Amino acid sequence: MNFPYSIYRYLTTGLYYSFSPAYRLFQKVSGKSYPDMDQRLGNYGKLVFHKKHRQPVIWIHAASVGEVNAATGIIEKLLAIVPDCTIVFSTTTKHGQSSAIQLLGKKVYCVYAPLDFVASVRKALHFFTPDILVCIETEIWPNWLYEAHRMGMKTAIINGRISARSIKNYVRYKSLFNNILQHVEAFSMIQKEDAERIKLLGAPAEKVQINGNSKYDRLVQPSIAEFNKNKMSSIFKLDLQNRIFVAGSTRKNEEEIILDAYEGVCQFFPDTKLILAPRHIERTPSIEKLMHSRGLDYQLRTAITGDRMIPKVLILNTIGELQAAYSIASVAFCGGSLVPLGGHNILEAAAVGTPVFYGPYMDDFSDARELLETQGGGGVVRDAKELTAKILDLFQNPRKAADMGDRAIRAVSSNQGASERHAFVIKNILNN
Repeated sequence: MNFPYSIYRYLTTGLYYSFSPAYRLFQKVSGKSYPDMDQRLGNYGKLVFHKKHRQPVIWIHAASVGEVNAATGIIEKLLAIVPDCTIVFSTTTKHGQSSAIQLLGKKVYCVYAPLDFVASVRKALHFFTPDILVCIETEIWPNWLYEAHRMGMKTAIINGRISARSIKNYVRYKSLFNNILQHVEAFSMIQKEDAERIKLLGAPAEKVQINGNSKYDRLVQPSIAEFNKNKMSSIFKLDLQNRIFVAGSTRKNEEEIILDAYEGVCQFFPDTKLILAPRHIERTPSIEKLMHSRGLDYQLRTAITGDRMIPKVLILNTIGELQAAYSIASVAFCGGSLVPLGGHNILEAAAVGTPVFYGPYMDDFSDARELLETQGGGGVVRDAKELTAKILDLFQNPRKAADMGDRAIRAVSSNQGASERHAFVIKNILNN
């Protein structure tokens, strides 16, 4: 145990003994209980957990919705190649938990992950006694990994991703991670850059391998895409002949650019509809103010009733409908990329054959960007003027738009199979 980790362990233990008694007092005085917080403190006593006799228990942790989507394909492959295993699937956020239950609730035990306090993770690990703890993408929790190793459990980082943006912060704490990563059995990373970055943090080179991004595997599903297209067209009262511009996962200061581009497109194609989906739906009121300031007729997704056709702009203020909305798009823009926030998953639009554009700040999805641009299924725009020009070009050249959409699908389809490769890494660790 090196000095930086000893300090981390000391500080987090202090936080636990400060917070836990206060929370228990609150429960006693208020008479209220919060199952998510109980579990985050390592208390799973109310959960009925049955471990199959002499069969492995695999604990997979995915923080939120994005990681849950990455983990789902891996879990499905694991259930196929290790059919008798028991899987505990933990998340950090409520949205992640809801997504996990929706996708895999009957196949796995869905729980909240313990906070990275020594006492919390010890109680959690003793309760489930996993044979292996698997962390998805960038979930590197020192106490959790150290305690699992100390208790004789194997650990792995799967579908590992460390962006160019986040490595700068990780490097500051390299001395903390270096000791922890020595005890991890395998690092199954997405791409070469991720592999190099995890080695920079201290992962032994012989334990690092590159197996692609499991998020790609669940994206290309033609039957689901067709179902979504019909469903969304019906809900939004849209004709599939309409020109529909979907701007997904937009962030603060991007909506103004999107609306500038949209108004520019409408000068030539005034019937164009815009579906605007903010990354965080709690920002909806500020987006409504922006609509009012521009005099734009809009409607909230949650306000759709009856047979009334939506006005020119629809604000998608719901969770879980964006990918379905992409299926009816003529063209898409993926946000978090015109501002330096690392971008979002552009392959959700590409997988349904929608030409997709994005800004230059795609650090967190550089592999997806390279994949699309190599195949010609996506492209970068730097401002409203460029976005307007790109959309107009596709609207004026339908064959070009269709070809770009086909290339987008082929790009995603060409990189299938990562889920199975990651699953076999886990199986091999169990066998060894």
